[in-house]
Amino acid sequence: MTPPRPEDQPRRYPWEDDEYRPRTRPYPTPGPPPPDPPRRSARSTPPPDDRPTAPTPPKKLTVTRVAWFRVKQLSGRAVSAFRKAAHADGAKQSGLSSLTYAVMLNYAADAAMAVALANTLFFSAAAGESRGKVALYLLITVAPFALVAPVIGPALDRVQHGRRVALAASCVVRVLLSIAMALNFDNWGLYPAALGSMVLSKSFTVLKAAITPRVVPREITLSKTNARMTVFGLAAGGVFGAVAAGFAHLFGSPGALWFTAALCLANAYYCLRIPSWVEVTEGEVPTSLRARPHKAKRQALGRSVVVALWGNGAIRMLTGFLMLFAAFVVRAQTEGDGLMQVFLLGVIAAAAGVGSFLGNAVGARLHFGSPDQVVIGCVTAALLTVVVAAVLPGVVTAAAVGLVGATASSLAKVSLDAVIQDDVPDESRASAFGRSETILQLGWVFGGALGVLLPTEYWIGFTVLAVLLAVGLAQTVQTRRGTSLIPGLGGDRPLRPAPVVPGAGT
Repeated sequence: MTPPRPEDQPRRYPWEDDEYRPRTRPYPTPGPPPPDPPRRSARSTPPPDDRPTAPTPPKKLTVTRVAWFRVKQLSGRAVSAFRKAAHADGAKQSGLSSLTYAVMLNYAADAAMAVALANTLFFSAAAGESRGKVALYLLITVAPFALVAPVIGPALDRVQHGRRVALAASCVVRVLLSIAMALNFDNWGLYPAALGSMVLSKSFTVLKAAITPRVVPREITLSKTNARMTVFGLAAGGVFGAVAAGFAHLFGSPGALWFTAALCLANAYYCLRIPSWVEVTEGEVPTSLRARPHKAKRQALGRSVVVALWGNGAIRMLTGFLMLFAAFVVRAQTEGDGLMQVFLLGVIAAAAGVGSFLGNAVGARLHFGSPDQVVIGCVTAALLTVVVAAVLPGVVTAAAVGLVGATASSLAKVSLDAVIQDDVPDESRASAFGRSETILQLGWVFGGALGVLLPTEYWIGFTVLAVLLAVGLAQTVQTRRGTSLIPGLGGDRPLRPAPVVPGAGT
C-alpha cells in the first residue's frame, strides 16, 4: 500500500496544535448570560481603548508647536500603517511579523555597516594601483559567501533545533564585531572583524530561509511571504542607511559602527521573540540536489525546482558581478574625483535598488501560473540587457543592467519559492530553502569574483558576462526539457520525485 501524498492530507500549522498554540484567556463555562453593563452618562469616562490615540493639538499655536504636532501626527500614522501591513493576512498569529522585524533589522545593520566602511573597503581597492588591495577586497567581500554556502546549508540538516538561538547568537557576535571595528577603525583589526560580520550576516540569511516555511499564514503563499519580507527589508535598509550616514557625518565612520552595534543588539532581541514552534522539526526530511541521492532518507528535488535553481543562480551571478565590477570601473575611470565616483555609483545602485523593490512588490501581488517560464524569461531579459551594455558601454547601460537584473532576480526568486512550495513535500521545505539559498550565494560569489578580476573596461566585462549568461540560459532550458549540459545536475529526473516518508525503514 502506497503512503498517502502530503498534498492529499489536510494542511496543519504548528500553531494550530494545542501544545504550541499561543496562550489565550480560557472561554467561560456555559451558564446564564452575564448581566448588562451599567449605562454610562454622557459625562462618564469612556472605556479604555487599546488603539493608539491621536496626538492632542497644542493649546497655544506657534510655528514650532504646530510643526511638532504635525510631525507626531504623521509619524503616528506611518507607524500605524506599518504595523497594519506587517500584521496583515494573519502574520501576527503565525509569527511571521516577528520574523519580519528581525529580517528588517538585519537589512538595516548591513546598510549601516556598508555606510561605515564605504571609504575604507569600497574605494580603497583601486584596480590599477595595488593588486594586494584587490586581493584584500576580494577576501572581504566574496569570502563570506564562499564560506557560508558549503557550511550553513548542510549544517541545518544536522542541527535542527535552536534556530532562534542561532539567529540571536549571530546578532550578538555582530554586536561585538561592530564594536571591535569602531575601536580599530584605523588599523588592521578592522578587516577580520568586517569579514566575520559579513559571514554572520549571510548565515542569518540562510537560517532565515529555513525558518520561514514554519511561520507562513494560511492567507498567503510562501513566495509572497518571502517577497513581502524582502520589501520590508529593503525599506528598512534605506531608512537606517540614511540614519547611519547622518551618524557618519556627525561622528565619523566609527559613529556609524556604534549605530550598527545597536541595531544588531535590537535584532538579537527580536530573534528571540520568534515563536517557539519554529523549533518543531519532528519528521523533517533533508533534501539532496542529486537525482538519486547517495544517502538514504533524503528527498530528491524535482525537475522544476532544479530549473528554477539554475535560472536564479545565473541571475545572481549577474548581480554579484555588477556590484563589484561597477565599483572598480568607476574608480578607474574617475580617478581623483571622489564626488563623481559617489554620483556614478549612486546612479547604478539606485537603479538596482528600484529594480529589487519593484520585482518584489510585483511578486508579492501577482500569481504566476508557470514559474518555469517566468524564470527563463527573467534570464533572457537579463541576457539581452547585458548584450546591449556590451555593445553600448557606459554608465547609462550599466544602470539599465542594474535595473533589469535586480527586477529579474526578484521575480525569479519569487518563482523559485513558489516551485518549492508546490513541488517539495512539507517535511523537506525547510531543508530545500536552506539548500537553495546556499546555491544562490555561490552564484553571487562567482559573479563577484569575476567583477574583481576582469579588466576595468565596460565592454570586456559585459561581454564575458553575456557569454556566461548564455550558457546559464542554455542549461536552464535544457534542464526543463529533461536533459543537461552537466550530468547529474540537470533535468534527467522526474518532475516530482516520490516523497520520502519520515521514519520509514527505522
